[in-house]
Amino acid sequence: MRYPNGSKKRVSRANTAPASSADKYSNRGMTLEEDLNAANIYYLSRNIASIHKKPTPVQIVNVDYPKRSAAVIKEAYFKQASTTDYNGVYKGYHVDFEAKETRNKTSFPLSNIHAHQIAHMEQVIYQRGLSFIIIRFAPLEETYLMESEYIIEYWNNQERGGRKSIPYQTVKDKAYMIPFHFQARLDYLKAVDMVLEKLEEN
Repeated sequence: MRYPNGSKKRVSRANTAPASSADKYSNRGMTLEEDLNAANIYYLSRNIASIHKKPTPVQIVNVDYPKRSAAVIKEAYFKQASTTDYNGVYKGYHVDFEAKETRNKTSFPLSNIHAHQIAHMEQVIYQRGLSFIIIRFAPLEETYLMESEYIIEYWNNQERGGRKSIPYQTVKDKAYMIPFHFQARLDYLKAVDMVLEKLEEN
């Protein structure tokens, strides 16, 4: 398999999603995607939400048929996804989000996002869905839910010559920190609940 390029919260303390004694369980050794997938399995098994990772589109270009009953893919390419990583339904809302990890400690590079994803986020917001990005600062072991409106604002400023990243402090101030839990691992719906509370207030 080859990739297209050929290479093999406002978070003040008040906006931090409620913590529990299970916060002491870290997710060392697990990727953000693995944590989210584990949380989604937990949510689905308890009828809390139905949210799934979208499969990565693959274009098959060469198939070998050594037997009539078997086929071996010899060459294929990962296509660039046209939307975001995850979508589903929670409390009657369409939930749609991207998940990104960064090794950067001081900012979230906008190069992690693509123009077609920004367009998709705008469409979800227009249809009154919940659109956001889950950002993990891996060296800090901190994970945040940031509403897409902020991402879009920074993206548009970048297009006008502004900075090409979102400062860590801005993420910390505008986004919602997601706590770690023993059962759901990365219990991001706690942060989604806080977004919903804000919508209801408005």
